[in-house]
Amino acid sequence: MISVLDIIHDTMVDGPGFRTSIYCAGCPNACPGCHNPQSWDIRQGHEMSTAQMMAEIESDPFANVTFSGGDPMFQPEGFTELAQAIKARTTKNIWCFSGFTYEALVKNPLQRGLLQFIDVLVDGPFVKSLRDEDLLFRGSSNQRLIDVPKSLKAGQPVLYEYNLGL
Repeated sequence: MISVLDIIHDTMVDGPGFRTSIYCAGCPNACPGCHNPQSWDIRQGHEMSTAQMMAEIESDPFANVTFSGGDPMFQPEGFTELAQAIKARTTKNIWCFSGFTYEALVKNPLQRGLLQFIDVLVDGPFVKSLRDEDLLFRGSSNQRLIDVPKSLKAGQPVLYEYNLGL
């Protein structure tokens, strides 16, 4: 079960192309200037099962998936179960936004387990003084787009290369 605030279909702000974004409740980071402070309290969400979320995800065959929040890494067991189901039943890629850094996540066994199923991690806390509205898919310049499969293989963060087709 995951404490979920909302599921948004066909959004284009949480990664490339159309995406089904799952906004979870619960975030211990409490970044000053956060655009979603109502997500900090895990009790603000409603419990959803993997089956319920998979029905939402599979209802849109063309959209990929984004885990956002709150912080999905605050609920790693539930999101790992969901990510496993997505990878087993679809060809969708998964992006995940987290206020934790990649380096911290790989040290935590539960969070590292979730990383095994993530394609791109947007990592790091939002830092208001580093806010940059021109950045793709992130709010402040300290945040990185991490290619998780390449990073796990290399044993260090490898930045995701996004081509706008220009």
